[in-house]
Amino acid sequence: MSSLPSPRLTTALSADQQERLMACGRPVDLPEGTRLFEEGDPAQRFWILRTGTVTLDFAVPGTQPAVIDTVNAGELLGWSWLFAPYRWHFGAEAMTRVRAYEFDALTVRMMMDADPALGSALGHLVGQTLARRLVSARVRLLDLYAPHGSGL
Repeated sequence: MSSLPSPRLTTALSADQQERLMACGRPVDLPEGTRLFEEGDPAQRFWILRTGTVTLDFAVPGTQPAVIDTVNAGELLGWSWLFAPYRWHFGAEAMTRVRAYEFDALTVRMMMDADPALGSALGHLVGQTLARRLVSARVRLLDLYAPHGSGL
């Protein structure tokens, strides 16, 4: 949906940084239909998807949540864990069975503080992810709400 490429852990972090980060992740297996988080809830973890697809959505009063993007294998799911007040800005649901690595946000933030190079690399990855999500959300909102034929 977005014109920006999906940032990948394998290109954002050195092999040593990847190894250190992955050492604190735990594998999870999530059935199709699992709600991973809700907009406004505390953002205490994040995921790197190994397989499957997750949709990101936001609440629309009086109707179903509007899907604004999808997250696929190899991509980072979640950026709100890095920025105070650490609350989810969107909701997320597994559209297929998802296998992922789950990370505790506090542990990773402490790792980032202790190692500025890792902090910079992860911050850059999260920033790229955030930029992609915002572009995707903008495009999707225009698709949903711009008057047909308005040129928007």
